[in-house]
Amino acid sequence: MKREGILYIISAPSGAGKTTLCKEVIDIFPSLRHSVSYTTRQERPGEVYGRDYFFVPREEFQRMVAADEFAEWAEVHGNLYGTALRTLEEFRSSGVDVILDIDCQGARQLKERYSGGVFIFILPPDFNELRRRLDFRNSDSAEVIARRIECAATEIRESRWYDYIIVNDVFSRAVEQLKAVIVAEGCKTARVLASVADKFEI
Repeated sequence: MKREGILYIISAPSGAGKTTLCKEVIDIFPSLRHSVSYTTRQERPGEVYGRDYFFVPREEFQRMVAADEFAEWAEVHGNLYGTALRTLEEFRSSGVDVILDIDCQGARQLKERYSGGVFIFILPPDFNELRRRLDFRNSDSAEVIARRIECAATEIRESRWYDYIIVNDVFSRAVEQLKAVIVAEGCKTARVLASVADKFEI
């Protein structure tokens, strides 16, 4: 019996460092893949189409919604984001583990759709540090940063239903904790037996 790929769903308020953490663990685990989301927002400096996001016009995104092509989608800070259903199904059926960097709205949709998903929330040390990181990023206007800070309080309350919470105060420690979650989840009995049952006639 071939085991299904594991979905690691990671959420956080903007500026908590989830994207950097995701990139770090993907470098550590060669078998782990990143699910590239679709979005209607503008590219930031240094971002690449197909690597960071699939940047599409709002009309194209809405067409995909109408065609039921998303496993999850949501409007966040005035922009639309979504994960292609076909991408996730291909990963899962091939036994490939995949990490998704998505907001709480999308995570809730995936929790209803996939019972075996692993849900991880990344917290900043505090609101002052979150604001400092958003300012330092220097990619958003003061108005956008204020809106992100306002939304962060609501998003942080959502962390209660996640399987794991990691506080990203010291980056290296947060990476080690995220690694530990991934290793432990891969060792769960049901997942290991799915791949070795035939060898041991279990």
